[in-house]
Amino acid sequence: MTSRRARTRRTERGAAAVEFALVAPLLLMLVFGIISYGYMLSFRQALSQAAAEGARAAAVSTVATSRESDAVKAVNEGLRSYGVTCAAGKLVKGSAQVGTCAVSAPASCAGHGTAPPLCLSVTVDYAYRAHPLTPAFPGLGTVLPDRLAYTSSARVS
Repeated sequence: MTSRRARTRRTERGAAAVEFALVAPLLLMLVFGIISYGYMLSFRQALSQAAAEGARAAAVSTVATSRESDAVKAVNEGLRSYGVTCAAGKLVKGSAQVGTCAVSAPASCAGHGTAPPLCLSVTVDYAYRAHPLTPAFPGLGTVLPDRLAYTSSARVS
């Protein structure tokens, strides 16, 4: 009876290693997918918030000539932790241009009556597929977005 158990164990020795070798790539892809997608969602929220803060900063600026620079400062503050900056209408990460950023001049707000107030908008557009913030992992590029773009408007006071 003992020799039968010993034979069974010997024939199953490498089974766990083979099973792990088959399951490990799927597990790693799932883990890296969750991390990449979560980080992209965090960055997407930061872009949205940066555009909103830029529009708000420009709208409450007391000096009309400094509206654009106030908006750019607010956008840069919102994206600083990701290493992305807005300069001269371009989003830059390191030395590479990764998108665009723009502050519009005050114009009539849409959807208002006869004397519409003035509104301005801030737009940020990041080419995420071309410049992802996490290292590329095979197969994940298909689920991540091509671009992340946000526009936020604020009424000029």
